[in-house]
Amino acid sequence: MFGYVVRRVLATIPVMVVVAVFVFALLHLSPGDPAAIIAGDNATSADIARIRARLGLDEPLLIQFGTWVWHLMHGDLGISIFTNLPVSALIEQRVGPTIALTISTLIVSILVAIPMGVLAAWKAGTWIDRLVMVFAVVGFSVPIFVLAYILIFALAIKTSLLPVQGYVSPENGLLPFLSHLVMPSFALGITFAALIARITRASMLEVLAQDYIRTAHAKGLSNERVLLRHALKNAAVPIATIIGIGVALLIGGVVVTETVFAIPGLGRLTVDAILRRDYPIIQGIILIFSAAYVVVNLLVDLSYALLDPRIRY
Repeated sequence: MFGYVVRRVLATIPVMVVVAVFVFALLHLSPGDPAAIIAGDNATSADIARIRARLGLDEPLLIQFGTWVWHLMHGDLGISIFTNLPVSALIEQRVGPTIALTISTLIVSILVAIPMGVLAAWKAGTWIDRLVMVFAVVGFSVPIFVLAYILIFALAIKTSLLPVQGYVSPENGLLPFLSHLVMPSFALGITFAALIARITRASMLEVLAQDYIRTAHAKGLSNERVLLRHALKNAAVPIATIIGIGVALLIGGVVVTETVFAIPGLGRLTVDAILRRDYPIIQGIILIFSAAYVVVNLLVDLSYALLDPRIRY
């Protein structure tokens, strides 16, 4: 087990190197000049050249990449082109709302989706099963921003049950904190929940058809015991896999959700940095998201041994 963990951790190094190269090349080879944006519409070519020299953008790409990697190896994500603040400090200021939104979305999605998937498999072929499948199809098909605006209209504008936008820190009160997370969590979580519910149903249907499930029923065990202790436990590996894969959906959805609900997290910071062509911020955030995704998938792999004792590394 320890050797497997070490190998997986070491395997993340070339993955992060490839991500770093791809991000640097994609940003620097795409059209647009941050120096021209900083200089403004009335700037001369000489003004733009001076800004490019100050930012080091006039150097060859290999030199820029080498300088960036050298600073990255020392824990320095660079300095923002527009604010002149360390990228690590900007990320630290914005990471709290994003973590809160991600965790609340995971909780909402898992608590909603797994019971729905189990129930749909248990009642396969009935109206309950069809209703869950309709939810899975619609929930996965409707864009996040559409769901967000529907929730805002229904729960904030028409009924004033919840605040429209913004974010409140937990230090300012638990109730305001939760009330500002309800709509973003549901808007982002419905798509994720639809995916988990569908995979849970498929995995449970496969397990419920096994001989040991019929044996458990023949022994007189209750339906709840059979579903939870026998079927769901053996169907947990595919469910855990799709939860780990779905984290990529959350990372992409966070950007849209934070923009719609005006949450000052990493998603909003990413959008602002892209509009300004602020290379250091974009590179730092993408690396943080990539590292988080790699860690989540590593944890999912390690959880297999706990969910299914037959799996050994």
